[in-house]
Amino acid sequence: MGEGVGNEEQILPFIDAANIACGYHAGDEKTIQSTVQLCLDHQVLIGAHLSFNDRENFGRKEMDLPLPQVYQLVRDQLYLIEKIILEEGGRMNHVKPHGALYNMSARNKDLANNIARAVKDHRSDLILYGLRGSYSVSAAKELGLRTAAEIFADRTYKVDGSLTPRTEPGALINDPEQMITQLLQMKKQPDTDTVCIHSDGAHAIEFAKLIHQTIHKTH
Repeated sequence: MGEGVGNEEQILPFIDAANIACGYHAGDEKTIQSTVQLCLDHQVLIGAHLSFNDRENFGRKEMDLPLPQVYQLVRDQLYLIEKIILEEGGRMNHVKPHGALYNMSARNKDLANNIARAVKDHRSDLILYGLRGSYSVSAAKELGLRTAAEIFADRTYKVDGSLTPRTEPGALINDPEQMITQLLQMKKQPDTDTVCIHSDGAHAIEFAKLIHQTIHKTH
């Protein structure tokens, strides 16, 4: 949310938690403020969507930064968004890295540990969202953070459980039937806490509605 797509009000009624861009890959203080207020209006949990400082590539280009630099960019984004959330009368619930930072930390234990440590040092009660079965989740658990293991409804996977890179064909799911089939298959597996869709997807609003209907039918 808050990435400049402008469909927040259409999606928020169908989700439980939102990841709000912190200005490094998209958004600014004004969009954070307005998106936080929308989340409060819809009683949606508020999360920080952290990324590399790379607006040019929407945070989706991998960057090889020293770990202390990554630690600091996490802390800086958390400080900025939490300040705004508190000013609006809300409370930050969780943290989810975005794009390249998310994918790199999923497979790099040192990076995952560094991000988790930065989150814990900011506020030890925050929940870290990470790719199910990845270092992002295991490293955070080792540090004593609460975690939410995540699956994706609008992205395909490789055999090793990682997301298909966006540079490869078939990385994005655009067919509603394919999306629901994948969702139901993955929900059967253990250790699934949350389902993600991207607001900049071509069918984001439709997918949000379908996922909401599907999950509530299966409960």
